[in-house]
Amino acid sequence: MAEDRNLILAFESSCDETAVAIVKDRKEVLSSVVASQIDVHKEFGGVVPEVASRIHVENISFLIEDALKKANCTMDDIDAVAVTKGPGLIGCLHVGVQAAKTLAFAFNKPLVPVHHIAGHIYANELVVDMKYPVLALVVSGGHSQLIYMKDETSFEVLGTTQDDAIGEAFDKVARVMDLGYPGGPKIDKLAKEGQNVYALPKPKTQGKYDFSFSGLKSGVLQFTKRMERQGKTYNDADLACSFQECALNEIFDKIRLVLDDYPDIQHFVVGGGVSANSRLREKVQELAKEYPNVTFTVPPMSCCTDNATMIALAGTIAYEHGRVGDDSLTADSNWEIQ
Repeated sequence: MAEDRNLILAFESSCDETAVAIVKDRKEVLSSVVASQIDVHKEFGGVVPEVASRIHVENISFLIEDALKKANCTMDDIDAVAVTKGPGLIGCLHVGVQAAKTLAFAFNKPLVPVHHIAGHIYANELVVDMKYPVLALVVSGGHSQLIYMKDETSFEVLGTTQDDAIGEAFDKVARVMDLGYPGGPKIDKLAKEGQNVYALPKPKTQGKYDFSFSGLKSGVLQFTKRMERQGKTYNDADLACSFQECALNEIFDKIRLVLDDYPDIQHFVVGGGVSANSRLREKVQELAKEYPNVTFTVPPMSCCTDNATMIALAGTIAYEHGRVGDDSLTADSNWEIQ
């Protein structure tokens, strides 16, 4: 291995992907391996936590070996071990945390706890040096948040969902429409063939920057039931498009409010699985034209879903700032970003 290195080995196991990655000096991904469980959970229509945890246990040792081999290094070369501490499914988190603690203890390496949402935000560092203050939108199956960062280690949650996360709403609407799991990509694809023609309920929130998607989800269900009772038909593509536009408008209306209220923001970034949505990416490009003084970045598709590369990036930054843990580290399914 070269001597001028800062190598971080990272684990991500917060949901249904087992992932291990090794990253050098924030930017160079030496290896990134992911074992997805989508095909396993598809038959259940969603992630089964107990099944996911068991598969993590089966996969993780092989992935460690594979990541080290592909990076052409050994544990002696690693400078620190990072791991997702939370939030996530507690049984799944435990698998990654225990693997990280074991390696850190066995090879006398610093142990770095990482917040899952911070990982999604820092994934943007793969393609750009973020300019602070930053406004980050994190949208996934479990999270919908707007986070203000005055510098690279501070996180202020300005807005969050009052009920369902946007990715969860996509999955539930897809289930109502019998599109299958995971629902997000299926709605995204179908919506391209349709038009925004059906009136759906506009979400109502208490917090100025907060989101709500449960009413919209229920509105889709009520619409389909009403059409069925009346003996009428509807166009699936049009319904998918109408739902998607309504959900994304809820997000982007709040983004505009924040950008108007926080004129110091230099950079807007997106993270999380829903950032792979093609219409969301189009709307980011449209928004960029409205705010020419703000830099807009969406991470590469490979870093939208859960992966350990983003945890390695977040771990590198935490490690550089002295944020390390010890052998008392435990998983925390409700860990708040700070």
